[in-house]
Amino acid sequence: MGFVRSITLLWPGLPWLWLRGSRAGLALALAFALAVDVAVFATWIWTELLDVGLLLALWTAIAAIWLAATASAFAAFPRPVPRGRDAATDALFVRARDAYLNRDWLTAETQLRTLLDLSPTDGEAQLLLATLLRRVGRREEARTALEQLSRSDSGGPWLSDIARELDRVRGAGPAADVSAEPAVLPVPGEHVDQGRLDKAA
Repeated sequence: MGFVRSITLLWPGLPWLWLRGSRAGLALALAFALAVDVAVFATWIWTELLDVGLLLALWTAIAAIWLAATASAFAAFPRPVPRGRDAATDALFVRARDAYLNRDWLTAETQLRTLLDLSPTDGEAQLLLATLLRRVGRREEARTALEQLSRSDSGGPWLSDIARELDRVRGAGPAADVSAEPAVLPVPGEHVDQGRLDKAA
């Protein structure tokens, strides 16, 4: 455990807030800060606000919460977020991409979710998952995933693709999904059905 990462253990909720951006971690960190502020204010600034018994109970509760949260955070300390892909995550992405291209939506989603458990900052995998969700009609999940990706650092290289996907998600019905049907191009020398070619275009 690195020194900087271990410092986050000193404040309840901070490991998950700082290292994972967790809303529950934010809520715990803010609630603990508020409790400490009230205790400090009542102890040294406005001493007649609380009687001695309540003040002692408040400081005892703060100490108990701090000990419990620190012990819990130490036991389940978040792993460092990996940067880039290793061989295992790269193999997962290739399997997910191949399943997506074969329209095997279930396998593709399973592989992508496994990859994102191992490497939550993989922007390419997040974008592919959001695209898959749009393709299977889970537009609200796709919109949420795309908006979250657009606000994260890992979405930086994919902003134009994210904007294009968001336009498709916000479009009305399957007509807005320009990639729903693949274009079929004729093989040279083969008889061309002009109606089919016009439809594909």
